[in-house]
Amino acid sequence: MKRAMTKTDNSGMIIDLNPSLASFQKDVLTGLSRNPKVIAPKHFYDERGSRLFNTITTLSEYYPTRTEKRILRDQSAAIAAAIGTSASLVELGCGSEEKIELLISAVPMVKSYTPIDISLSAVEDTVSKLKIVCPGLHIYGLCADYTSSTDFLQYTASGRRVILFLGSTIGNFEELERHMFLENLRAQLSPDDGILIGIDLVKERAVLEAAYNDTSGVTAEFNLNMLERMNRELGAAFEVEKFRHTAFFNEEKSSIEMHLESITDQIVEVAGKSFTFMAGETVHTENSYKFHVEAFEKEALEAGLSLKKVWKDPQGWFALTYLEAAGK
Repeated sequence: MKRAMTKTDNSGMIIDLNPSLASFQKDVLTGLSRNPKVIAPKHFYDERGSRLFNTITTLSEYYPTRTEKRILRDQSAAIAAAIGTSASLVELGCGSEEKIELLISAVPMVKSYTPIDISLSAVEDTVSKLKIVCPGLHIYGLCADYTSSTDFLQYTASGRRVILFLGSTIGNFEELERHMFLENLRAQLSPDDGILIGIDLVKERAVLEAAYNDTSGVTAEFNLNMLERMNRELGAAFEVEKFRHTAFFNEEKSSIEMHLESITDQIVEVAGKSFTFMAGETVHTENSYKFHVEAFEKEALEAGLSLKKVWKDPQGWFALTYLEAAGK
């Protein structure tokens, strides 16, 4: 990967590993050639997609962000004790700055903070904002695709690290992908390192489906932006109005599924290749798995990680889990 370094206006260093447009095109062409069609959710997050997702996290129907924040507030002392002193915090996916502020204010003597995201604009925004609210903290960002390799960890601070994977982003991985991802993270951990992972828990279907079908239509706009991104970056010819957003809870898989459904029979050209869409055919754009803590603990142990602590909100809708290398 090509390495480049830039500076934000607030003097926060950013290392850009240049997740390539070629990779996006390859993933799209491969995914649209499959039956059923699929595109990985990591490709939602161009600049516009990142902005739309930030809006989603503020919606009344979308409970995960505010519920996780509540856990971070209510359990701040216990979480800080688990993380310990003088840790370097490494966040996978630029999440809510409020969550990071809560952690940094609670954890004693944080050594550094590194946000990692596939979207350069998201990294720049996070670094810029946190340099203002945490002026004394060493902050540097990393633009990288953390889903494809854990090599990015070589660019993080030396010493004891705690990896933050909040927002239940772990639920976007299929079971085998989760195992490989956690196993790869485990291979990079030193004995003193840890991982703080947020997981969305199984709950009533109505609550789950409302969170992904908000009445203001922002999630639909977010999903449809995938087509607009392909038009912008790959020269695709999607007529976005001929697709609609759908999201539902697949109880058998314990997962919310998001799809883009073709409203009519159509042929669309993407990067010089033609794809046929039948009316009612979908492109599967996201899974969001919902967990039971016991099942997640078993998955983690199979990947070589030991669950040390669990914190839940009073409703039992969400959990923060702290893991370390098994056998420590």
